[in-house]
Amino acid sequence: MNPVAFEIAGMQIRWYGIIIACGVLAAFGVTYITAKKKELNFDIIIDGFLWSFPLAIIGARVYYVAFEFENYHSIWDMINIRNGGIAIHGGLIAGLLTAYIFTRVKKVNFFEYIDVVMPGVILAQAIGRWGNFMNQEAHGGPVTEQFISKFPQFIQQGMLINGTYYHPTFLYESIWDLLVFAILIYILYKKKQQHGIVLGSYMILYSVGRFFIEGLRTDSLMFYGLRIAQIVSLTGILLGIVVIIFACKKKTKK
Repeated sequence: MNPVAFEIAGMQIRWYGIIIACGVLAAFGVTYITAKKKELNFDIIIDGFLWSFPLAIIGARVYYVAFEFENYHSIWDMINIRNGGIAIHGGLIAGLLTAYIFTRVKKVNFFEYIDVVMPGVILAQAIGRWGNFMNQEAHGGPVTEQFISKFPQFIQQGMLINGTYYHPTFLYESIWDLLVFAILIYILYKKKQQHGIVLGSYMILYSVGRFFIEGLRTDSLMFYGLRIAQIVSLTGILLGIVVIIFACKKKTKK
């Protein structure tokens, strides 16, 4: 499978970047609709994005390099993300922190705005996982030809790496993320004042799926023999519960 889509003046344009860009555009479209539904200022969301997205990319790369530091031998290697090597958890942590600081500066309700953004975020994640497919990365362990034959032909071809078939974990997570997207949209439209409930639900649902899918992967970032993504996922579940409890208590007080 060729990860390069085309070349411009000798510069390779990779599918990974194209797919991520498509995910961002889809997230923007969804967020525009949800912000309009909740009568929020979309200009504030755009301004927040211009701060959060670049720092999220930096955070995702720093997070990944920090746990794979021994594999990088130059500054260029560390900053070159064209071949992949960004960790979604690092991006989420950096992006959410930036968004929180931004809303404090703008004096707007963080939970009110972040709740309309999170469905778009999970949709972008669902789309972005196909970039992993094009790079033939983020896959699971070996599987039999009989097992992989249950998938479409192009998935079979993409998961045939050096003569061995692998679990298409990117596909599992993409499907799970689409399910989470549907649930978040339902919650957002069902609840009139959900400030924080969508964010908390995202943290719980995404983390549950990621915890189990991560167990199938062969390229997990490790820390003293533990899978970092699973540790962060468990933390995300607990924090998501806290956020929902906080949101419900705040609603009750009103």
